[in-house]
Amino acid sequence: MRDMYEVMDMWGAWAAAESSGVDWQPIAAGFKGLLPHGKKTRFQCDDDEGIMIDSCVARFKKYKPEEYELIIAHFVIGISLRAIAKKRKCSDGTIRKELQMAMGFIDGCLSVFSN
Repeated sequence: MRDMYEVMDMWGAWAAAESSGVDWQPIAAGFKGLLPHGKKTRFQCDDDEGIMIDSCVARFKKYKPEEYELIIAHFVIGISLRAIAKKRKCSDGTIRKELQMAMGFIDGCLSVFSN
């Protein structure tokens, strides 16, 4: 079983390097002014895996825009979960649960695509 957080972190680095086909904005809506906690060197996934994850994340944009913004803000831009929770005025536990659900959906999508 793969560590989805690590998979998404590598996808975020790949997407931030402008390899992504998902049309994300450099500043996600509602998060302007928050500085990313970013890492100087981030490992990236390969293009094949990045494109598969992109197609999964793109589904969020249409059906679950809040989860889409959360994925982009945290994994691509690098905003901490605590900063996102503060901006949304909720607990970081709530944000973590949303992130877990989103990563579970993406994991399911990847399982379907890889079979």
